[in-house]
Amino acid sequence: MEDPPAPHRVFPDEVSIWEILVRLPPKSLLRCRAICRAWRGATSTRDFLLAHHARQPTLPILRGYNNVNGLSLDVTLFDHRAGVAAADRLQSVAQLGVGHAYFILTSCYNGLLVFSIDYDYFCICNPATRQYALLPLLSQFDVMGMYPHTPTGDYRLLMAPKAQDGAYIYTLGSSQPPRCIDIQCSHVDQVIWASGIVMFHGSIHWCIENMIIVFDTTAESFRQMHTPIDPDGADIFEMDGMLSMSIFNDAMISIDIWMTRDYESEVWALKYRVELPVAELTNQFGNFNKLWWLVVMSSEGDVLVLVKFGKRVLQIGVHGKLVASIHCGDTGPTRLRFKQTLVSHTFFPTLEGYVVNAPPFI
Repeated sequence: MEDPPAPHRVFPDEVSIWEILVRLPPKSLLRCRAICRAWRGATSTRDFLLAHHARQPTLPILRGYNNVNGLSLDVTLFDHRAGVAAADRLQSVAQLGVGHAYFILTSCYNGLLVFSIDYDYFCICNPATRQYALLPLLSQFDVMGMYPHTPTGDYRLLMAPKAQDGAYIYTLGSSQPPRCIDIQCSHVDQVIWASGIVMFHGSIHWCIENMIIVFDTTAESFRQMHTPIDPDGADIFEMDGMLSMSIFNDAMISIDIWMTRDYESEVWALKYRVELPVAELTNQFGNFNKLWWLVVMSSEGDVLVLVKFGKRVLQIGVHGKLVASIHCGDTGPTRLRFKQTLVSHTFFPTLEGYVVNAPPFI
């Protein structure tokens, strides 16, 4: 069958491809590839896919479960950007389920998602390309984080053994089991329960009690940082190129947002105090002080306070005003952010159980 005729050339290819198509979401771009062979070829090159990935927004992940096809996990992005209609703010990126297997989202980085299945073994997927594979060598571990190892170009998982203390590294695509690394840093075994995780300055950061654990992804070593005050209910994130932290006050009605004025010297400064509009929200949605889950992060230059309340996700701005109220069912916010990619990862075909566009994708 011949390709359909080329679209009417309102714009030259240089503009259509490198100014318009490169900015589309992955699903829309894949549909546009069917228009003509020239677009399909131009948008399949690695240079284009890297440029396309660079222009995708980094958005908060929401997750939830349903029983429509057995027990499935829904992974959704919350698009908070100005100009996005309320009906388009929730973008489903993946549904996974096999019978009554329980998928738990544990980590993400650069368009990749890692899941635990029934707390027993792990899998990895790219929801944009619908690639999926198992990670059977990791059944005796918990995932602490995922990162690119710049000197080798590998993607690696930082792991904690379930039966003992320690830290291990697994290279995606390797047939070798995880290797143990020297820790020389206290409290590392607690990072799987940490409140918040962020990649910043080439290092993974976790907040634990009154300290921040830092893992240098190049040297693959740990160190500690101090927090500005003893945090209670803290989130860490990157904001305006600085490592930042949000901390609840004791009454849970305001949030202080601190930034590292000097990261190397660990000097912090109070940047914002967000007063939660508790009275307004209680009037609109009922008893706001009960049964809610709140996450603070920065995304695309905005400070986001996302509150799960009943069947809705509420977005509160840095000035304490309700920005949006979106019906989301049982889906709720996580501390993870995600940036979709159509770039192929060479390690996928080397992994056990590798499939494309097949179960457990629904």
